[in-house]
Order: sequence, then C-alpha cells, then structure tokens
Amino acid sequence: MFFSIKGQKLVVVRQLFLLLHCSMTVHLLIKGKVQGVFYRASAKDVAEQLCIKGWIRNTKEGDVEALVSGDEDRVKEFIEWCKKGPGRAEVTKVTVSEKEEEVFERFKITR
Repeated sequence: MFFSIKGQKLVVVRQLFLLLHCSMTVHLLIKGKVQGVFYRASAKDVAEQLCIKGWIRNTKEGDVEALVSGDEDRVKEFIEWCKKGPGRAEVTKVTVSEKEEEVFERFKITR
C-alpha cells in the first residue's frame, strides 16, 4: 500500500510520518470555570503552536474534554497549560488518562 496510486501514496506517507512522530495520546477532562472563557479556542491555539493534534469540546456537565496526540514532551506541555487555561478560566482539576495511540490530521474544536 505504500506505493499506491498518486494521491493515495502521499496520504499513506503522511500517516506513517505522523505515526512515527506521535508518541503519546491522552484524554483530558478539565473542570472548573472553563466554559464561556475562550478555553477551547485558546487551547486550539496552544495545541497548534505545539504541533499537537486531536480535538476539544464542551461537555453537558459544564466541563471541557480533549483527546490529544503528539510528541510526549509537547503533550506534557499542553497538559500543563490546560491546568491554568486562558486568563478568565478558573481550572480546579485536570484528569489525564493515557489512551491507545491515535493519529489525527489536525486539532479541532468539536461540538
């Protein structure tokens, strides 16, 4: 499959590159005053600066959750940022759970 037709080859090569450079996937549950304070948009900016891929969303319970993948050091740096969040956030707890490695194309805000 590595040497498949035209555009498919590029997709496969990109996925292999991401797999080789993606060493950690974690699920985050962020509690506190984290909705209505631009937490998700700010987290997306930070994730993109760190080359972190995955998603982030609000929960019905008023929390924020994320699933992120990337270089272990960069994921840890992202986790540390999540413990503080943007200026108007008041983070009370961040629960981190390691997950099986996943490959994402980008970091996105989901609903």
